[in-house]
Amino acid sequence: MTYVVTDACIMCKYTDCVEVCPVDCFYEGENMLVIHPDECIDCGVCEPECPVDAIKPDTTGGLDDWIALNHKYAEVWPVITSKIDPLPDHEEWAMTNDKLEHLSEEPGQSD
Repeated sequence: MTYVVTDACIMCKYTDCVEVCPVDCFYEGENMLVIHPDECIDCGVCEPECPVDAIKPDTTGGLDDWIALNHKYAEVWPVITSKIDPLPDHEEWAMTNDKLEHLSEEPGQSD
């Protein structure tokens, strides 16, 4: 099992999860984070830290596309190991569903 970041993260990009990750398996895009499935040790400490419930265990049904997306971008985006501020309009996006169309493929700033 591994953990997967879903579209709830898009346009919010809270990084509370990054701060508690013991193996630094989060990668930063311009407006979303992903988890590298080959680096995640399945400890689960990140899941309860996400204020928008964007992190799910990969055993949750219906996540195949998100698992693939996390793997794809973890290979090209920079690792992030420190907490940063969420995106400026994160509060407006926090309760929005189905945000995939807003995903930026651009990498984040990393640390």
